[in-house]
Amino acid sequence: MPGVSTPASRRPALRRCALALTVLHGLELVPGDDGVEVEGTPPVLVPWDEIDAVVGPIDPESPHARRRLGSWFAMRRAVVERYDLDDRARPVALPRGHVLHPGADWVRHRVPGGVVDLGLGFVGLLDDPDEVVVVPTGVLTASRIDPTPWWPKQLRYLDRMGAMAAARFVADRGAPLRPIGDCDVVTLLASPVFRASICGADAAALRSAAVPMRRRGWLDLTRVDPAFAMAAAAATDPVERGFDRVVLISPHEVALALDGGRVTHWSLHDPPPRSGSAAGLRGHGGGSRR
Repeated sequence: MPGVSTPASRRPALRRCALALTVLHGLELVPGDDGVEVEGTPPVLVPWDEIDAVVGPIDPESPHARRRLGSWFAMRRAVVERYDLDDRARPVALPRGHVLHPGADWVRHRVPGGVVDLGLGFVGLLDDPDEVVVVPTGVLTASRIDPTPWWPKQLRYLDRMGAMAAARFVADRGAPLRPIGDCDVVTLLASPVFRASICGADAAALRSAAVPMRRRGWLDLTRVDPAFAMAAAAATDPVERGFDRVVLISPHEVALALDGGRVTHWSLHDPPPRSGSAAGLRGHGGGSRR
């Protein structure tokens, strides 16, 4: 968090925001001269400068500010209380610009194609034991936690899940993509192993997919109207939303189809689902870029 002092004129509004969280959301917070103490074992003091940076330019007394600050307080307490963060760490991919995307400092890998970023999350960090929570880097930095040593293990985990997802896609004969392990569908697209398995060995091959929500995707667009991606994304809660357009997948990248592009052409050139192992997909990628 930036070390810029919070203007005295802004602090009363930030204090009211924190107090509103104790009343409306039941958080155990104690505002003081130095910041807000988040009760727990141990308690965590969040300085006013950090709170000011989290709220940013939005109105401190708005619902948006309360949601943002409430999430920050909960994560600040959780990362201190959890002794097993290294075991809870998981890879998480998000569409660039997604409402959950914490910003550039969270990104540990940008998938070529310019639309998917990969970073860290933690499973079971908050109330839902199965939810992978996207944690901004600032939360870890403020708690003096360096997750860098955990990253190679996460990449290996991602590739294992990618291989399993590709094998399941073949076995299910083109059924919709679903999460596997702790990786949702958008995260699976960040796996080079998954992309290579569904596209084949040809580096110029493309496979089209509709992934309008983070937990569902369709690779067989010969049976799904490409316009479905836009309609389904618009009807999905922003937190669970994936891509509002068809994505084009190659072994090396994930990109969005252009508005007015030849999506139907690429979809019709996708291979039909095949029986057999995921390895059997190699050499049977989608149509070329031409």
